[in-house]
Amino acid sequence: MDGAAATDSLTLFLMKPLSILLCLLGTVGPYESDRAQAGTLTSEALPRSTQMIVVTTPDWNAVEGRLWRYERATEHEKWRPVGDPISIVVGKNGLGWGIGVNAADDSNVRVTSDPVKREGDGKSPAGVFALGTAFGYASQPLPGLKMPYLNLTPSIECVDDPGSKHYNRIVDRSLVAPDWNSSEHMRDAGEAYRWGIVIDHNGTVTGGTNAPEPGGGSCVFLHIWHSHDRGTVGCTAMSQTNLETLLTWLDPARQPLLVQMPEPTYERLIDGWMLPKLTDVSQR
Repeated sequence: MDGAAATDSLTLFLMKPLSILLCLLGTVGPYESDRAQAGTLTSEALPRSTQMIVVTTPDWNAVEGRLWRYERATEHEKWRPVGDPISIVVGKNGLGWGIGVNAADDSNVRVTSDPVKREGDGKSPAGVFALGTAFGYASQPLPGLKMPYLNLTPSIECVDDPGSKHYNRIVDRSLVAPDWNSSEHMRDAGEAYRWGIVIDHNGTVTGGTNAPEPGGGSCVFLHIWHSHDRGTVGCTAMSQTNLETLLTWLDPARQPLLVQMPEPTYERLIDGWMLPKLTDVSQR
């Protein structure tokens, strides 16, 4: 439960509706003691987005955290909070820098002591990520959903075998020749995948443009949690009610992004990355 995207005929299904997200490539800037200089933004992904999900945890090892929604009418306006912050859980082993629309391998962004996301480490990826297809068990999408939708039939799998050419791809086993020794049968995930959405970590939505790094982590989603204090194996999870609200709010035309990291790191990068300042209801 680290993952996502598609291949062969299924790839066309997942990729074509998401072409608007393919421009979300770039690099992030440096980490310096002066927060105003930390992580100077060079990518166009963040400036162009008008919908943002922000997830923070107290530190790299924490499992519980909070999620905020922000939006703005145009890329030149300030971010405005939408609704109240909600409770979420991340990986059972916390967070580690992942592979998203902004490179996080610059020493000015990622310090030596920061963990890095790897396959099977039980960490959710930190960074900035585009969002891919929504999915679920129902034959029809959640009412009000604007994101593309994939019905999880029994033959749908997410490949987490780094040796497979389908690594970090959602595939329909009936349409491809399996070459993997490990995969997640998504229809068997219980209530967790009743609804969910793919996080574009490690080259999922971008597919052939950004080939996944073998062992960099796979099958990463936003999905329904088991409980408020039980971590995932690499995803970000929340209550079904909160997830449904989030899913129907997202609009692919607004180039939504997920920004996910420990709060101290987020606070350090606010100025350089032009991120929303975290708010509570009482602070509005």
